[in-house]
Amino acid sequence: MKLTLVGAMVLASVVWSAAAEKPRVYVTDSKSWELGGATGGTADGFGGAAGGGDRPQTAEIIKTFGERCPAVIINNKKERADYVVLLDHEGGKDPISRDNKVVIFNKDGDSILSRSTRTLGNAVKDVCGAIADDWQKQVIKAANARSKAEGKDADVASKN
Repeated sequence: MKLTLVGAMVLASVVWSAAAEKPRVYVTDSKSWELGGATGGTADGFGGAAGGGDRPQTAEIIKTFGERCPAVIINNKKERADYVVLLDHEGGKDPISRDNKVVIFNKDGDSILSRSTRTLGNAVKDVCGAIADDWQKQVIKAANARSKAEGKDADVASKN
């Protein structure tokens, strides 16, 4: 009876402390491109110009995370992150195109979300929700593992 009560208290404290900790998220570099151009002419001449190139959006993505997802900590060390987010935010496309592609991987390397959205804000909202759902599962999984380990230690101690 005492061991059960102690185990329940330990499990509750582990869940509480882990739930109080925010998940760490690493945002990979966005490899977005933008192209643009224009042409024009008259009876006397014709001309045109085009330009474009790499347009990384990583800072904009991190800023949007800070504004819309306060339940996570953005981290710049991939090895310390609980989640890795690959979010390609592509500017310069027509409004109908889905131009934000997002994938999330948990610490085990499993993909927990993969989709496209029309706006960066919706992509971040989807990521935030998926991380919150998975984080609860990870907290419970860690608490159960600790509880089992402590239960084995208590069994060994009682046999001695």
